[in-house]
Amino acid sequence: MKRNVIIIGAAGRDFHNFNTYFRGNKNYNVVAFTAEQIPGIDGRPYPKELAGEDLYPNGIPIYPESQLPELIKKYNVDECVFAYSDRPYPYVMQVSAIVNAAGANFVLMGPKDTMLKSTKPVIAVGSTRTGCGKSQTSRRVIEILTGMGLKVVAVRHPMPYDPDLNKQRVQRFATVEDLKKHNCTIEEMEEYEPHVVTKRNVIYAGVDYEEILRAAEKDPDGCDVIIWDGGNNDFPFFESDLFIGVADPLRPGAEISYYPGEVVARMADVMVINKIDSASLADINTVRKNLIAINPDVKIVDAASVLTIDKPELIKGKRVLVVEDGPTLTHGEMDLGAGTVAAMKYGAAEFVDPKPYIVGSLKETFETYPHIGALLPAMGYGEKQMRDLEQTIANTPCDVVVVGTPIDLPRFIKIKQPVVKIGYELQEIGQPDLKVILDEFVKKHNLK
Repeated sequence: MKRNVIIIGAAGRDFHNFNTYFRGNKNYNVVAFTAEQIPGIDGRPYPKELAGEDLYPNGIPIYPESQLPELIKKYNVDECVFAYSDRPYPYVMQVSAIVNAAGANFVLMGPKDTMLKSTKPVIAVGSTRTGCGKSQTSRRVIEILTGMGLKVVAVRHPMPYDPDLNKQRVQRFATVEDLKKHNCTIEEMEEYEPHVVTKRNVIYAGVDYEEILRAAEKDPDGCDVIIWDGGNNDFPFFESDLFIGVADPLRPGAEISYYPGEVVARMADVMVINKIDSASLADINTVRKNLIAINPDVKIVDAASVLTIDKPELIKGKRVLVVEDGPTLTHGEMDLGAGTVAAMKYGAAEFVDPKPYIVGSLKETFETYPHIGALLPAMGYGEKQMRDLEQTIANTPCDVVVVGTPIDLPRFIKIKQPVVKIGYELQEIGQPDLKVILDEFVKKHNLK
């Protein structure tokens, strides 16, 4: 008899778990997905073309996670698979209690049933929390490898936010024009744009990671190495030959108290302790101690997150509105980011609180994440929310807008105030560094 399943997700790991384990598996009937974390991703179906028309001729509905107990009873559900990331352990177990109380099993799927094998060497980059510096670490790895003359293709953890998921089955980004072609949200552009603009490498993403991986391996520009550019604090979708994790000493203890961040910390061959230039020595040592306790053989790289600022002279003595990376402030739970650090460093007179001036869907964002404070997350999950962000910035009485996201925000929304753009890159401190580690990797796999 088939077992009825609900996959509890956030438009990423949930779809991947389905595609790799449940799609075409006649022992299971996935009756629904539920959605959490990302605004506006419920209410659309997982289409039959992706689900497999033989078993799912009508596709699979996606409901809000708040309806989980009712859905378990409605569909006589046997198992609920928890499939999203960057959650503290008490939250995960609370969902487990909700599922068990409704009568179903609570399941966490692991690498054996969800990782895909590549024909190319794979370097995976992950992190213990959202906002650790995983993306800049990926860019640093790519910079080193391309400097060796290797052709590198990156594959990014999914962000399929389009209402029609079929359009996002396999996406390839090689130019800024490709971002427009695929109707990317701000959150997607924050991850893809630095690759195609700064590092000049191709990056893939989408929904069906078996197809995405095979396309990346055969990229028309060539491929020597696949980089898995992980999202949130998830573990990789691909089997890796070298796994690099990133930890954040500004949030010490997260590496052993968040799911699946601790999985990353335990699996990693290398852990980068980032932001040592802005964290206390005590917190850095706490993170180091925790990492060694759970992964004694791990190599540890110390690093700083170095800011780049295009017009620092505009900040001094001014009232600033700081716009930070959205996910870092929201489910990443940070109360500052690169823009905040830059504004303080260059002498801003005042941080203008945007809360009295927010409009539309951003009101719900601040209600859900009250810790954000006098900062504005660059929320842009769709065109309407981008317009809400644009209007909120316009409403806020500030002298300067400090943009701490890695994209050229004024290219997508109108900002009437002067804009200062902040970037950030990884800089290793001491030895071992990533170049030494990657030299060993390249020699081991005969890539030169």
